[in-house]
Amino acid sequence: MSDSRSGKAETAFRTIGELSRELGLPQHRLRYWESRFPQLRPVQRAGQRRYYRPEDVALVRRINDLINVQGYTIRGVQRVLAGNAAPQPAKRRDRGSELRRIRDRLAAALAADDR
Repeated sequence: MSDSRSGKAETAFRTIGELSRELGLPQHRLRYWESRFPQLRPVQRAGQRRYYRPEDVALVRRINDLINVQGYTIRGVQRVLAGNAAPQPAKRRDRGSELRRIRDRLAAALAADDR
């Protein structure tokens, strides 16, 4: 059975470029994650070319979901993957509401100056 995103079989190894395109992540982020998560160890062949096994691809997808979707920090994902108690995801600020609040305060200050 092939993976519809890459056209490769699900059991095929993927290069860092293929995995990067498949997940929409820059290659340097995948290399950084390799330095932060000891569980992520793609096969390296001649010329240090990385080949991600299916289990590596699944792990990268999980890390990506935890960080970029659920809002975990690197440290939080390390704890989750180590099997320690799962911490709560980092609280992300709602930048939109924060900016609207600032805009409203500025508008009120300008309106007060016009009077």
